[in-house]
Amino acid sequence: MATIGFIGLGNMGGPMAANLAKAGHTVKAFDLSSDARAKAVEAGCTAATSVVEAASGVDVVVTMLPAGPHVRAVYTGPDGVLGVAAKGTLMIDCSTVDVDSARAVAKACDEAGMMMVDAPVSGGVAGAAGGTLTFMVGGPDAAFAKAKPVLEAMGKTIVHAGGPGNGQAAKICNNMLLGITMIGTCEAFMLAKKLGLDAQKLFDISSKASGQNWSMTSYCPVPGPVPTSPANRDYQPGFAADMMLKDLKLAQEAAARAGASTPLGANAEALYQLFSNNGNGGLDFSGIIKMIGGSDT
Repeated sequence: MATIGFIGLGNMGGPMAANLAKAGHTVKAFDLSSDARAKAVEAGCTAATSVVEAASGVDVVVTMLPAGPHVRAVYTGPDGVLGVAAKGTLMIDCSTVDVDSARAVAKACDEAGMMMVDAPVSGGVAGAAGGTLTFMVGGPDAAFAKAKPVLEAMGKTIVHAGGPGNGQAAKICNNMLLGITMIGTCEAFMLAKKLGLDAQKLFDISSKASGQNWSMTSYCPVPGPVPTSPANRDYQPGFAADMMLKDLKLAQEAAARAGASTPLGANAEALYQLFSNNGNGGLDFSGIIKMIGGSDT
């Protein structure tokens, strides 16, 4: 078992750190929130009072942070991880950030004698709590092999997507597709309603026909057909619309830098931005059907 410094104990990071402790690892957990640190201690972790303390004397550092600037600061800034961690320490960043930040931090880690993978997640808060997350991992083969047993304590599916930054690339491409298909699924159900076609009937047909997609069969945006979907609990997340908007923005930024044409991704970003601007960013991303159907409240 490893000694792990875990930095970032939010809605995702908190339960992920708890699962590492449950698996028998020694976890030194840090967050700016004292409440988050207290919850981590209740879950079997030891509280660290700073990034420096969390990253000192550990075999592995895991980070779960809001955005690229936070990741850069925690690793390479003053009093950052790279200033105190021992050479050879494995770094695992589970944040969802821009590809450029992921690659820049990976390069800094390599130059400092550290191994690093970017390992953004899919599966939401329920997956974090249940230890069933999917990790999309970017980094060298040796770093992936070393990280995999740690990730397996927090997730069910661990996929090596390629070199540094490729985990982030996989995450934003996947979530751009998810955002697009959710909007299309919502439009189809709203059209069916206008045409007098029962939602369950459309589901029964399309879920077995060429229109089948995950947004319909696993996360249906109308109440009824999929009992576990957020539509059946008034669109409480789940995966919040603002989180989807963040990923769609990252996809558009990456597309602009890469010279890729993603018009549907751009339209999806615009629609989720409007949904968020109308005060719905805290709802599940499938709740955009309320706006598509003519009601954004």
